[in-house]
Amino acid sequence: MTIRFLCLIFLCALFFSCEKAINFNLSASPSQLVVDASIENDKAPVVILSTSLNYFSQITPAILENSFVHNAVVTITSGNQTRQLKEYAVDTSGYSFFYYSCDTSNAANVFVGEFNTAYSLSITTNGKQYTATTNITSVRKKIDSLWWIPAPDNPDPNAVVLNGRVTDPAGFGDYIRYFTEVDNGPFLPGLTSVYDDQVTDGTTYDIEIDQGVDRNQSIDFSHFAYFNKGDSITVKFANIDKTTFDFWRTMEYDYQSIGNPFSSPTTVLGNISNGALGYFGGYAAQYISLKVPM
Repeated sequence: MTIRFLCLIFLCALFFSCEKAINFNLSASPSQLVVDASIENDKAPVVILSTSLNYFSQITPAILENSFVHNAVVTITSGNQTRQLKEYAVDTSGYSFFYYSCDTSNAANVFVGEFNTAYSLSITTNGKQYTATTNITSVRKKIDSLWWIPAPDNPDPNAVVLNGRVTDPAGFGDYIRYFTEVDNGPFLPGLTSVYDDQVTDGTTYDIEIDQGVDRNQSIDFSHFAYFNKGDSITVKFANIDKTTFDFWRTMEYDYQSIGNPFSSPTTVLGNISNGALGYFGGYAAQYISLKVPM
């Protein structure tokens, strides 16, 4: 017994002597352009430009306001027409939010997205040019109907589940992203908002549609997916191209892996050139509404 005890002490000492302190030097990374740009059928394009912040940067409304990129030359080309966008500012509780869109003071520069059309984005800022392309497809994959049922096994008698019947045409490559709006609030994407048709191709099927989430707020995972009796709900069901799908697929996986020590590193697949972060995406959108009675 004494020999075993001494061996155990020796092994423990050997184990702890092999430990090595590792210090990570997380130096500040150079700032990069961040692009959040989209164009939808029957709507003007919206382009938001900002600069990236370091991982350990303090985040405040003032810092976020200062991260916006101003005075960039932003153009969108479709066919043989190129139109320059104008920068706008919106006041939000004492801070300003900036974006680029059609110059409404120049009728020649006012346009909206069209189905089955390709678009090219060009951004010039600080002596560098960045480009990206996207497509507004047709509305191939559709929601045929919506209905609701009481939320099963939920103690809240007002909670309801929203269901939808979707038709996916034959032929792989139909990608979608969905959003929900409640009582004329903002359209918010689902926690997992993008889907392909690897399993559903050529079928009509029923799905549960979770309520969209605001990732800037804490999410109650016990209730976030449900709607409530009395809600007026609109679902935005958008057909997207593969590039837009890949961006949001990898971005949402990255969101879900934050704080998980067992998750794999994720590379977010953007489509902006010259080392910029973000995406330019086209949306072929269908809107369908439902009022849940009290």
